[in-house]
Amino acid sequence: MGRGFELPASIPLAEQRGDTFSALVAVMRRLLADDGCPWDREQSPESLRDYVLEEACEVIDAIDGGDREDLREELGDLAFQVVFLAELARREGAFGPDDALLGICEKLVRRHPHVFEAAPVEPSDSAGRARIARRWEEIKREEKGWRPLLAAVPRSLPALRRAHSISERVSKVGFDWPDAEGSRAKVSEELGELDQALAAADQDAAEAEFGDVLFALVNLARHRGIDLERALRRTCDKFQDRFAFVEDSVRKNHGDWPRDDRGKPTSGLELSELDGYWDEAKARERERAET
Repeated sequence: MGRGFELPASIPLAEQRGDTFSALVAVMRRLLADDGCPWDREQSPESLRDYVLEEACEVIDAIDGGDREDLREELGDLAFQVVFLAELARREGAFGPDDALLGICEKLVRRHPHVFEAAPVEPSDSAGRARIARRWEEIKREEKGWRPLLAAVPRSLPALRRAHSISERVSKVGFDWPDAEGSRAKVSEELGELDQALAAADQDAAEAEFGDVLFALVNLARHRGIDLERALRRTCDKFQDRFAFVEDSVRKNHGDWPRDDRGKPTSGLELSELDGYWDEAKARERERAET
């Protein structure tokens, strides 16, 4: 690769033991060296925050897409962020990549006594699996001591997912509507309060009430066994597909969107005409569903 840096050869699948991780550490250390990459050397854990989130989401996209080659690539990108952060921590004198990996290895061995102890427990039935899960929670409590019920819900989770996790956790201790009817009534109550805030033109109150409505909808979805994150993604995908048809129709019939002085798409076409294209997209969907 030049300058005396060589990467290891590809290893057959059955022989892979994770040894190439050390090569990634070596690459990262070279990038952070005094004569390494100026951009990499300027980074901090805080500046990498959004990259970590983006790479994690791309892993999820690869999982959803079912393409294992994409998944391989995206897992490598995410691993790079892990090593990057660990090397920045080493530079601070806090910890290094081996410390991070040893920590999770120790945790996994400690929390799986049914696997790593001298006499492993066979989870042959649901009762056995329940004992294993109960012991897992006991070990976590022994490790961390008492923690608030919601302390394990990351504040940086996407808001809908965070709301679902909060709702689900408090329901386990009985802080919940007894059925979906109470949850549905709460949605109506929150919508009424939102209408009041909107009528009063109170921007701050309206934002707070929008949040309450969304949280109530998350609760209702959980009661009905609906994954609200997936439901909203499904709607976003549907909207995007329909709007692609609208845009194709605009280009076919008008050449393009009207453009402003900077050349950016802007309004100018009649809404009734755009609605017509939208309705046509919906009709095509129905036809495909019926065939």
